[in-house]
Amino acid sequence: MRPEPRPDRDPIALHERAMDNLDFIRQTMERAGAFTAVPGWGGVAIGVTALPAAALAAARPGAAGWLLVWVAEGLLALALAAWAISRKARRAGVPLLSGPARKFLLSFLPPVLAAIAITAALYGTAAWSLVPGVWLLLYGAGVVTGGSFSVRVVPVMGVCFMVLGAAALLAPAGWGNALMAAGFGGLHIVFGLLIARKYGG
Repeated sequence: MRPEPRPDRDPIALHERAMDNLDFIRQTMERAGAFTAVPGWGGVAIGVTALPAAALAAARPGAAGWLLVWVAEGLLALALAAWAISRKARRAGVPLLSGPARKFLLSFLPPVLAAIAITAALYGTAAWSLVPGVWLLLYGAGVVTGGSFSVRVVPVMGVCFMVLGAAALLAPAGWGNALMAAGFGGLHIVFGLLIARKYGG
């Protein structure tokens, strides 16, 4: 009687297979899930800081002063958003580098980078008055694309920004700063309150 051939390697233990399967399921659910750490109260805070920034920018003569105020506001908003996202993610037990979070960020960034490039191209030209519309429109586009990996209200907010941006491009040049206040101030506050109420802060 010939002995049966021995396999080259020992069979994988049952618990190792189970752990591999659990890891696969967890990674699949993470990739398919929504980025739920969009901060409602952080959005409210960004909106609240945007309103005095708009008033200050309106009082600054020339493109340079106006741009300086809004760039400072943008940096402040970025810091507030980063703090609020990390706080909400930590409270909810959601990893910041999860699949949906990476998709949100990678989808949000290209329109924002495009807005920066267009701003640099328009600075000092006769078409400078288009900048508020460009910012609102492309920020909204970023929120829509990034928001497709988040809760449903986020892309709706992005569409509202895009509508406001289109209106700013068609409106008289003097309306640009007021529409910036309505968007970066008003829309952030309204949708921030909705997100905070419905999606846990």
